[in-house]
Amino acid sequence: MDRSMTQMSPRPSWPTIVWHAIRPRTLPLSLSPILAGSAVGWVESGVLRLDVTLVAALSTAAIQIGTNLQNDAADTLNQTDSAERIGPVRVTERGWLTPRQVMAAAYGAFALALFCGLYLVAIGGLPILVLGILSVLAGYAYSGGPFPISRGPLGELFVIFFFGLVAVGGVVYLYTGSISPPALVMGVTLGLPAAAVLLVNNLRDREGDREAGRATLAILLGPVGSVWLFGGLLAGVALGLLGMVAFGVPWTGAALGLAVLPFGVRIWRALMGAASGEDYNQCLARTGVFQLLLALVAGAGLVVGAYLHGAA
Repeated sequence: MDRSMTQMSPRPSWPTIVWHAIRPRTLPLSLSPILAGSAVGWVESGVLRLDVTLVAALSTAAIQIGTNLQNDAADTLNQTDSAERIGPVRVTERGWLTPRQVMAAAYGAFALALFCGLYLVAIGGLPILVLGILSVLAGYAYSGGPFPISRGPLGELFVIFFFGLVAVGGVVYLYTGSISPPALVMGVTLGLPAAAVLLVNNLRDREGDREAGRATLAILLGPVGSVWLFGGLLAGVALGLLGMVAFGVPWTGAALGLAVLPFGVRIWRALMGAASGEDYNQCLARTGVFQLLLALVAGAGLVVGAYLHGAA
């Protein structure tokens, strides 16, 4: 690694290094679809499987952390990240850890995800094994391999698929042994704000990414097109929730998630006026919170609606 490209700074405490390395603020992206999928599965099966929910949450969080760690190391090695980056701290770029150390931690996180997945495979069988392996490979391929996903325009689509359809659908399958149309709609609905998080991240980093030879969707669309795409993703969330209503009772309870949309619109307006790295960072963090609130509120609406329907 070219040390001239690295911003050396005093080494902080280990908890601080770990905090910046694993990026806890991104973890709602992996937790939200597990919560939503558990709500759908609970409604369909009539049973709350806390073991499935907790192990699935741990496994997906480990994949998210592994992806973050590998991205930290890879972007320093290929000089995408430099001292001039405007995003949050990266531990390898700061020289706090070597890329080799961070990459080893990433592989450890992926191994933990696979280990947790063994319990889920024991419940769900071959389909869960396939989904788990594909999820870990996608996490690795985001920054690794010959054609890293992070360097092209398809990152948002991969996020919708893995942080939406696969995560929600996989949990519902573990609950019920099948994947229903409502599960698929809920999966897409939760995947859209996850894609919005990546869009904001890439919009913030577009200049440095362009110099590094990337062609992300934010670069191809430009600031104006990216902001309008963010609005389109919000509109897709609304359509998804209304699509749940179309399935009838008890799925109408998902409409409660529409109460979260004004918060999303406020983020969209803030993104329109974003002019600094800090502005984008705030929009990014709030979009993650929006997705988590969406999962909690829509999921609670489903469970309450099912209870009221059963009590009627």
